Amino acid sequence: MAKTANLAKAKETKNDEFYTQWADIQKEVNAYLEFNPGTFRDKSVLLPCDDPEWSAFTKFFAQNFETFGLKRLVSTSYAFASKRLGISTQRRKDAENAEKGERRTLRLCGSALETNGPYWQPTLFEMESPLYDAEKTAVRGKIFVLDRDTNGNGRIDIDDLQWSYLDGDGDFRSEEVRRLRDESDVIVTNPPFSLFQEFVDWLVESDRKFLIIGAMNAIKYKKVFPLIMANKVWLGNGFQNGNAFFRPLTSGEGDYADGVFDPSTGLVKFRNCCWFTNLDHGRRHRPLELMTWAENVKHSRHKEIRGKGYERYDNFDAIEVPFVDAIPGDYEGMMGVPISFLDKHCPEQFEIVGISESWFGGASKKYPRQVQIDKDGKRSEVTKLNDGCAIEIAEPPDGQTYYEVGGHLYTKVYSRLLIRRKHA
Repeated sequence: MAKTANLAKAKETKNDEFYTQWADIQKEVNAYLEFNPGTFRDKSVLLPCDDPEWSAFTKFFAQNFETFGLKRLVSTSYAFASKRLGISTQRRKDAENAEKGERRTLRLCGSALETNGPYWQPTLFEMESPLYDAEKTAVRGKIFVLDRDTNGNGRIDIDDLQWSYLDGDGDFRSEEVRRLRDESDVIVTNPPFSLFQEFVDWLVESDRKFLIIGAMNAIKYKKVFPLIMANKVWLGNGFQNGNAFFRPLTSGEGDYADGVFDPSTGLVKFRNCCWFTNLDHGRRHRPLELMTWAENVKHSRHKEIRGKGYERYDNFDAIEVPFVDAIPGDYEGMMGVPISFLDKHCPEQFEIVGISESWFGGASKKYPRQVQIDKDGKRSEVTKLNDGCAIEIAEPPDGQTYYEVGGHLYTKVYSRLLIRRKHA
């Protein structure tokens, strides 16, 4: 719950400006190049929702333009005046209250844009350019293009990057950026967390290859999971040890859950972020090495399995497998496994057939009136049992929430992917 709360709090404050580190981009991109060195060759790559003055995406692809064999690199940034920055929860509330009383105005004070106090100004990169326009900088997005050697030094790199103001604010949903999307071959970015599902819709509409960052919880979104189930979207290679470190545009410990922001580095740490893609990589085709059902019952390191076997769901014809390494490799039927399985999913080994929380019409049983009894004995009427996999139990569990339906007792497990083994 704490992991989910970290991103939820960032989303609540509308702090969508998280800049990805060079090392994380390099690690991820290398996984695709190792599998297919021509992944980006002769391709036009678009980096929307990006800002090379702050972000590493444009810098990384620009510096590797010739190495990757790119045809064209385009990135777009979003106008500052169109952003709702999460400086702090209180500051956001103050701004919203001010908007109720009178229309809030944006004004340029020297080179700094102010909304209830100065906290942003253009970079020297922009201000020292002959293209700089103090009136446009706050309300216009920018486009950065790299496609040729402009300085005559015999190579194409970041020094050849050309920029100009967009006609609009750079919103990825604008017609201006849509046209750039439709002209590209591959789209790579870290989109705003609060608009992730809308961004996926935007990607699918274009039918382009892509590599993006999102919260692991996005797997369960109604418009995302069907793509995963149809093997049209999958998880990328992943962050180092599952830890994603981002640099926020605005900082402050009050904007994040405890332990997320590190004032010594200026980075925020999320453990529930992953890469979503439709680009192939080698790890995806590496099957899990698994023990048989009998071997798990005898040797599993998990006490829930060792000497006991597997429980069966009451509302879906599948067994409960609470740990990925406890999946019985010889079982032919349906299994409910943790969401983290997706990070190790080999499409040649297992088929994904559903997900428990949304079901997508998959549940075989719907429970009537339910009484939830929490660990303190408090009773309340709910419908939660229909939102997940239920297991019937003989007696109330110690220190655990359970449910009572018509004299029968049940527990509900966490969200589960529903999978089935494929035959060779």
